Amino acid sequence: MDPDALAKAFVGHYYTTFDTNRPGLANLYQEGSMLTFEGQKIQGSQNIVAKLTSLPFQQCHHAITTVDCQPSGVNAGMLVFVSGNLQLAGEQHALKFSQMFHLIPTPQGSYYVLNDVFRLNYA
Repeated sequence: MDPDALAKAFVGHYYTTFDTNRPGLANLYQEGSMLTFEGQKIQGSQNIVAKLTSLPFQQCHHAITTVDCQPSGVNAGMLVFVSGNLQLAGEQHALKFSQMFHLIPTPQGSYYVLNDVFRLNYA
């Protein structure tokens, strides 16, 4: 699959799952995976999903603005950089965010998230 198409497919799956079934993100991470969320480092699939499900909002919608990707050169991985808007339920204004994923192929032919860095962008 073309890297750009793969990145867009991953991004679509990730944010749809985040917005509708956050615990379902668990199979995208492994025990060696790391999330840096607003500067806080969290390691391991269970810990990452615990962090994401404990965020102080239950409903949200991600509107993606850009998706950029590059081959990482490490184990045929990919770097995916996303920017967009995060609309929280009941809030009038969306929050701008950026997120970077380092995807690593699995022996089964899919990818998992080795590294994930999330930041809100304050203007």
